[in-house]
Amino acid sequence: MLTPLALLLAVALLLGRGLVWIVNLLVVLPLFDPLRKLPGPTGPFFFSHIQRVVDPDFSATQHEEWKKQYGKTFRYHGSGKFDYRLMTFDLRAVSHILMSPIYQKPRVTRTFLSTMLGKGIFTTEGAEHTFQRKIIGPAFTLQSIKTLTPIFLRTAEELRDKWEGMLSNRQETIDVCHWISRATFDAFGMACLTYNFCSIHGETEELYLAFRRMFDLADKKGILRILIPMLDKIWPDKIARSVLESRQVIYATGRRLISEKKSMILDQKLSSNGPTEKDLLSLLIQSNICNDDSTKTLSDPDLLDQISSFFFAGSDTTALSLSWCLYFLALHPDIQTHLREELTHPTAPPQSSNSEDRAYDVLDSFSLLDSVVRETLRLAPPVHGTLRVATQNDLIPVSEPVVLTNGTVVSPGEHIKIRKGSIIHIPIEGLNFAKDIWSEDALEFCPDRWNSLPPAAQPPHFPGLANLMTFSFGPNSCPGYRFTITEMKAFLSTILPRFTFALPEGQSIGKRNGLFTRPFVRGKSKMGVQLPLIVKRVDECNPA
Repeated sequence: MLTPLALLLAVALLLGRGLVWIVNLLVVLPLFDPLRKLPGPTGPFFFSHIQRVVDPDFSATQHEEWKKQYGKTFRYHGSGKFDYRLMTFDLRAVSHILMSPIYQKPRVTRTFLSTMLGKGIFTTEGAEHTFQRKIIGPAFTLQSIKTLTPIFLRTAEELRDKWEGMLSNRQETIDVCHWISRATFDAFGMACLTYNFCSIHGETEELYLAFRRMFDLADKKGILRILIPMLDKIWPDKIARSVLESRQVIYATGRRLISEKKSMILDQKLSSNGPTEKDLLSLLIQSNICNDDSTKTLSDPDLLDQISSFFFAGSDTTALSLSWCLYFLALHPDIQTHLREELTHPTAPPQSSNSEDRAYDVLDSFSLLDSVVRETLRLAPPVHGTLRVATQNDLIPVSEPVVLTNGTVVSPGEHIKIRKGSIIHIPIEGLNFAKDIWSEDALEFCPDRWNSLPPAAQPPHFPGLANLMTFSFGPNSCPGYRFTITEMKAFLSTILPRFTFALPEGQSIGKRNGLFTRPFVRGKSKMGVQLPLIVKRVDECNPA
C-alpha cells in the first residue's frame, strides 16, 4: 500500500513529466524546427491560421495573398506559434510529398476514420495500403466502369421519374443535395453490392439507414473525442453508440451478402462460363481469390471495410459534386442551355456492339458535358485539402525560389528541410484555384477552359489525376475517379434534358468544410446541409 509520501512523490513525478513535455512542445521543439526559417504569416503565441486555411469564405483569396507575399512555399501556425506547418503550391514539392512513402496521413485522422470504416483503403498506410490497392484495382478499371454505366443511367432515370411526380405545379423548389444523395446511394448499392436500397422511393431500408446514420454523424464528432479516441471505448457518448450500432447492422448484412456472392462465384468458376457478377464486391472477391500470394488475402471483415470506404468516399462526394454542378448551371443558364442542347442532339454515334460499352461511349462523346463535369470538380472539390505527416527527416525539392527569414535563398533544384513529425497541408482547393495555373479567371465557372488548358495545367507540369488535384495524386490518390466522373455524366445526361434549374430569388449558397465541402443556405445555417433550386420541366419552359 502506498504511503502518503510515496503517493505525493508519484503525483509530483507525473506533474513534472507533464511540465517537461509541455515546455518541450511549446518552447524547445519550435526553436529547432527547420520550418521556423521559412517565410510565412505570424501572430501571437497561441494564434492559429487554421480558419484562414480551411474556411471557404477566406481560403480562396487567402491562398493567393500568401503566395504573393511569401512565395509558393511557406509555413503557417497550426495550433499556435509553436506549431509550424508547411504549405506549398510548388508542384515539384507537392509531387514529392504525395509520391513519397515518408509522408502519411496523420494517425489521428486514420484512427478517427477507422471508427467508421475499419481497416479500409483510406485508413491504412505502407505495405498494407499497397496490398489493398492491388486487390481493389480490378474493381476500378475502365472496363469495370463501362459495365456499371447502365446502373448509373437506370438510377438517374428513377430520380428523374421521381422528380416528375413531385412537380405537380409548373415548378417546385427541390433540395437537390438531399435527393441526389439518396440517388447516388442507390446507385452505389447496385454498383457495389447488387443491393437496392430504394432510398429514392423512401428512406426506410435498414442497411441504408445504418450507412446514412453513421456517415451523417462523422461531422458531429467532438474534437476531444477525435484527439482521444479511447474515450469512445471508456465512456461512449450518443454518437459513439450510434456508430457502433450502425456498424453492427452493416456487418450483419454484409456477412450474408459476402457469403452469398462467394458461393455464386465459386459455382460459376466450376461452370464453363466463368464468373459473371460485375458489382464491385464480386470483383473484390474474385481478385482476392485470384491473388498470387495465397497467404495474403482480405478477410470477410476486411472486404466489408473496403465497401464501407467506397460508400463513404464515393457516394457522398459524387452527390455533392452533382449538387454543386446543378448550382453552377443554375448560376449560368446560358451554359445550362448549351449543355442541354448537346445532350438532346448527340453528334457522335456509338460504335461498339456491346450495350455497356455503347452507353459509356455515348457519355464520353459529349465534349461540353465532360468540360462541365471537370470544371465543377475543379471549382468545388468535395475535399478542401489534405494533411500529411513526415515520418522521418527529409529534404523536399523545390522548383521555385524560397527566401528564408534570414535572407538565404533556396534556389530551384535545391531542397528545404523538414523534420520528423511535421505536418504538411496539401491545398487541394488552392491548387485548383491557382491563377498562375488556371489563369486570372480561375475562380469563375468556365467549362470552355477545358478546350484549351493553359500549359501549367497540363501534364507533366500539373500532376493531378484527370488534370485536377481533386482526386489527389500518387499512391493515395482516389482509385474511383473514373467511377465519379462517369456517374456524374450519367445523372446529368438523364435529368438535364427533362428539367431546368434556377436559384430561388434572394437565396445565397455558402460552403462549409467538414470532412467534405457541403452547401448551406446563408442565413439558414441551422437547417444544415441543403441546396434548394427551382426545378421546372423543360417543356413548360419552352411551350410549343
